[in-house]
Amino acid sequence: MAEAVIPDAVRERMDAWLRKGLKHFIDGKFVDSVNGETFSVPNPATGQELTRCALGGKAEIDMAAQAAVRAFKTWSRMAPAERGKLLRRWAQLIIEHKDELNYLECMDVGRPIREGIAGYVERVAHNITFFADLAEKYYDEAFVLPGYTFYTNRQPVGVAGLITPWNMPQMLSTWKIGPAMAAGNTVILKPAELTPVGCTRLAELAQEAGIPDGAFNVVHGFGPDSAGAFLTTHPDVKLISFTGETGTGKVIMAAGAPTLKRVSFELGGKGNNIIFADADLEKALDVTMRAAFYNQGEVCLAGSRVFVEKPIYEKFMEMLLARVKALRPGDPLDMNTTLGPVIAQEHFDRVMGFINRAKAQGVECLTGGGPAEGLPAPFDGGYFIAPTVFAAPDPSVEIVQEEVFGPVVSVTPFTYDEWVLDLINAGRYGLSSVVQGKDITRLHRMAQRLQSGNVWINSWFVRDLRVPFGGMKESGIGREGGMHSLDFYTELQTIGIPTA
Repeated sequence: MAEAVIPDAVRERMDAWLRKGLKHFIDGKFVDSVNGETFSVPNPATGQELTRCALGGKAEIDMAAQAAVRAFKTWSRMAPAERGKLLRRWAQLIIEHKDELNYLECMDVGRPIREGIAGYVERVAHNITFFADLAEKYYDEAFVLPGYTFYTNRQPVGVAGLITPWNMPQMLSTWKIGPAMAAGNTVILKPAELTPVGCTRLAELAQEAGIPDGAFNVVHGFGPDSAGAFLTTHPDVKLISFTGETGTGKVIMAAGAPTLKRVSFELGGKGNNIIFADADLEKALDVTMRAAFYNQGEVCLAGSRVFVEKPIYEKFMEMLLARVKALRPGDPLDMNTTLGPVIAQEHFDRVMGFINRAKAQGVECLTGGGPAEGLPAPFDGGYFIAPTVFAAPDPSVEIVQEEVFGPVVSVTPFTYDEWVLDLINAGRYGLSSVVQGKDITRLHRMAQRLQSGNVWINSWFVRDLRVPFGGMKESGIGREGGMHSLDFYTELQTIGIPTA
């Protein structure tokens, strides 16, 4: 029996809302697609249809761009404090509807509710309030010469195209919406087609908050020959912020080149978790389990490949397997569930492909390695994969080198620090790493030499919105967070004036 976390009244109201289907939000109105087309959105925990969603294309992107251009004339000229007041009201409504948004995220993504109630919606709202506050506080510069003065002035860029992924749709959407709109840009958001639900509810709350018509728009659809492609090529869209797969980022960069769109990309990764022999094993396992299996491993920062110093390798593996075998897949709304489903059938097949190829290559599967078994109806139709651990002494195999994006971890023993550094730095990704141990000099030396945009020591996925976030190599372009975000969403102008 599932432990009730979301009130029945909220579930019933949101279920009724889902049955009505989802529409685009353009120029302050919820509208169907011009041609009336829709697509099915699955519930990953059951495999059944969750809702239907309007399918957008060129016509809807054109409408949204026209609305955003019109709204830019007034939104960009508002004082930051005036914009901030509206944005903070939107964030407050998000908090007031926390139960709804947590429920929709569970239904949309399949992430266990126990992970969502630990501050997820608060972070969704904080992404907006933080940048609303920051936009009021940043300062320009002045440079005084004898008889002449220069000063700088930040201007919003224009219409921002924001393309967000399906693994944390609400949080990663406001992570872009907050700085874009606080800086004075207007927005067209294209959520992932697999998870349009929460972003549609956010649009309703934006409307309720009084965000001006056209300042924030949501167009649903796919990538190629659909809303995503038309957004990245539209001449009125001046910048693209994208979080997602590396190959898609390359396509978007090429698509935006003819109109010289500025881009910010947070792309794929193959997160590293390096554990030295002097590490506190219990704490190291706490970090490892969270880094590998949070959100079913569907996290770009996931520490999905673990390197363990040989003196503790056998003990670490024994303790890791005990913890992994204790994970409980099931109903995401049950507080006892510790592992949710992967997002969709296509992704289930992709993850299982990695697992099956690793087995065929002779990589030893120590636990898991197939669909989760024994789930009751209706969850027996969901996209559940048993949490999987591979022993991978040969790090050249695919399961160690490529991003799986599922509940799969590989563990490789090592002897020499230089060997691990060379292996990691030779790869094409450079998004995140974890280094664990007690020798602080060794930890810092390793962290500073890793070609990784984000390194956590004895921890994982601790974020502060003031600090830069992004990847090296094929894991991204640019940095988000604090003034780095406002730098991307503004044009810096220099004005000179004689003073004598």
